[in-house]
Amino acid sequence: MIPKIALCSQTLRSNSGFSRSFKLLQRPWTHHPALPAASRGIHVDSPPIIPSLITSYAHGTTTTSLLHSTVGDSLLRTVERFPDREAVVFLQDGVRKTFAQLQKDVDQAAAGLLALGLQKGDRLGMWGPNTYEWILIQFATARAGIVMVSVNPAYQLQEVEFALRKVGCKAIVCPTEFRTQKYCDMLRQICPEIETSTPGDIRSARLPDLRSVIVVDSRQPGMLLLEDVMQAGSSQYMQQLQDLQRKLSFDDPINIQFTSGTTGAPKGATLSHHNIVNNAYTVGKRLGYIWRPHTRICLPVPLYHCFGSVGGGLCMAVHGVSLIFPSAGYDGKANLAAIESERCTFIYGTPTMYVDMICQPELAKYDLSSIEAGIMAGSPCPRELVKKVFSVMNIKEITIGYGTTENSPVTFCAFPTDNMERKSETVGCILDHLEAKVVNPTTGQVMPLGETGELMIRGYCVMLEYWGDQAKTDECISKDGWYKTGDIGSLDAFGYCKIEGRIKDLIIRGGENVYPAEIEQFLHTHPKVKEAQVVGVEDLRLGEEVCACIKLADGEDCTAEEIKAYCKGQIAHFKIPHYVLFVTSYPLTITGKIQKHLLREEAEQQLGLKKDN
Repeated sequence: MIPKIALCSQTLRSNSGFSRSFKLLQRPWTHHPALPAASRGIHVDSPPIIPSLITSYAHGTTTTSLLHSTVGDSLLRTVERFPDREAVVFLQDGVRKTFAQLQKDVDQAAAGLLALGLQKGDRLGMWGPNTYEWILIQFATARAGIVMVSVNPAYQLQEVEFALRKVGCKAIVCPTEFRTQKYCDMLRQICPEIETSTPGDIRSARLPDLRSVIVVDSRQPGMLLLEDVMQAGSSQYMQQLQDLQRKLSFDDPINIQFTSGTTGAPKGATLSHHNIVNNAYTVGKRLGYIWRPHTRICLPVPLYHCFGSVGGGLCMAVHGVSLIFPSAGYDGKANLAAIESERCTFIYGTPTMYVDMICQPELAKYDLSSIEAGIMAGSPCPRELVKKVFSVMNIKEITIGYGTTENSPVTFCAFPTDNMERKSETVGCILDHLEAKVVNPTTGQVMPLGETGELMIRGYCVMLEYWGDQAKTDECISKDGWYKTGDIGSLDAFGYCKIEGRIKDLIIRGGENVYPAEIEQFLHTHPKVKEAQVVGVEDLRLGEEVCACIKLADGEDCTAEEIKAYCKGQIAHFKIPHYVLFVTSYPLTITGKIQKHLLREEAEQQLGLKKDN
């Protein structure tokens, strides 16, 4: 006979400073009185309070299971729960849709795509800024089993041609133009055949798979208008859509996200329903969407990026949160206005977006009292910035997230109630159901707890593949399922992670390993420094020397000597920048990531270290 489970109540102090009462379960069916620490993993339903890890391997255990639904099913369930709640608000375009209204539009658009001849597994590109049509197409394609390809709205001719050709897009949806981007004109340049084609039957030499260009806001020769496509979704195709639902699997690919990469051509990270539904579920659970009464998110991050499409769109579908889009393209002032007018309770942003909001000259005029919490992610988050968001914007529950597109994207995230040290010094705690380990990049051996190495991730979140590129897929996903992040990091005994930087950015100065991110974090504490990037430049004696490329705050003057004096006695002598350059901009990828290999080249050129070929 199995004895009853013994319960004992115990109170411990959590990392956030609050006393927390909980129950420990003693499992009598185990043969040992207690499991060894290495076997316990880290329980992540709430902030871990027992330092369980003894080596650099963490498994986020939880009492909740993974979801086994498609993107379309997830939205349907939420529509049933909150039909009259606002799902999305696009302030610039004056669009407001409840969950019920969104679902109706999604089904109509999905039926229209089937009427065009698109089938389950076909690829459709979505190319444009943050508009209602982006969200509409995201869920219409998922409902019809069509793989949506997120195309960066800033792509130029060569880039968009590469992306559409690489994944074989059969259709593309875009506005006529936005700001300086002339989308229809660019497509005509790539495919001059469009002008004389029957809409829906394009035959192009350069894009042989492309059949349809769907324009959201105007009629163009050889192209279809989105409104007409939706009207084509007759009852026949509505029935076809319903019948199709039985054939969809949560393991099917449903989204291709192009990773910008700081070198080389973009790669198409292919994500399944299972990948993104569960990442949205676990991220939302971590951020408190399950217990917050009605979350209204100010969402200025781009939808073409995982941060916007999964953290925003999918969290809306899974958790029933409302998304408020301040503007189609980024506008710091519009964010503040949206928080005030829509009484947003949560805000998303990259570090650069938070810097921009804090620096708005009229910040104090806006009523931001409705904001309870926020998340900062998308690129490394300087600790001083996290503290400023806390103090200047009064966002007490600011949270840091970390991940990669290939991991759907979030793998570590702080708890809203974590203390400031954890929020500013780490990228948070391992997410539910995921495994992480830190290994020696050369030997692959797991590092001792607290020591740095390459961070690797395994679990439901790992992408299916890089579309059409098995060699690149095999390079980054091991045979036993571990994704190699290329980031240098370390784990603590509670399952929290520190990221030191990219392996390829590591500076080796006279045999000493120097992590640029550590120096950058320190330089951000200088009152005159707006932004700092550190690279290694060629040095005949030491191999590499440290060079800081600094953007100064508006109206400030500074000298290299002043920067070096500030560092002296604060960081190790071999980390103090030997060279200090003052710059006004950095070389960026199309998604705004700093290209350090180009920055290094520019620095060497400016310092006269560049060898002539």
